[in-house]
Amino acid sequence: MDMDELYGQNARIVYRYLYSVCRDGQLAEDLTQETFLQAWKSIDRFDGSCKMSSWLCQIAKHLLYRHYQKNRREIPAEPEEGWIESASPDDRAAAKQELLEVLREMQKLPPRMREVIYLRITGELSFREIGEIMGRSENWARVTFYRGKEILWKGRMKNE
Repeated sequence: MDMDELYGQNARIVYRYLYSVCRDGQLAEDLTQETFLQAWKSIDRFDGSCKMSSWLCQIAKHLLYRHYQKNRREIPAEPEEGWIESASPDDRAAAKQELLEVLREMQKLPPRMREVIYLRITGELSFREIGEIMGRSENWARVTFYRGKEILWKGRMKNE
């Protein structure tokens, strides 16, 4: 497989993964390019034990975390502007407030649980894909997501 073919088949997946976590289009694009550069340099280490896209997303994840460590930042949890265009201003304000409360509660979750929830909701990834990206099983991803939702739900009910 040549680099153009590798990139053509996987760039969108890697970009979507990065964007779902960092919510920054330019950063996601830059790290997508860096992911393929790193992958090409270490293609001989790909052993075929997972899908190529999963291996690439692992590289992307490490690059993103390295970026955040270098810049002393946490993975952002800010919603994007314009996410609920059709609602009334009052409904949008209430929905945004509720979303912010959930995102604040998510910051209290263990990092891996929080990442599973982000990947599932914002990345629209399957539990199988999440498990592959995180080096765990599909069942682990499913259970982790469910437990995270339960914690968030109990926290929301307690605050009401």
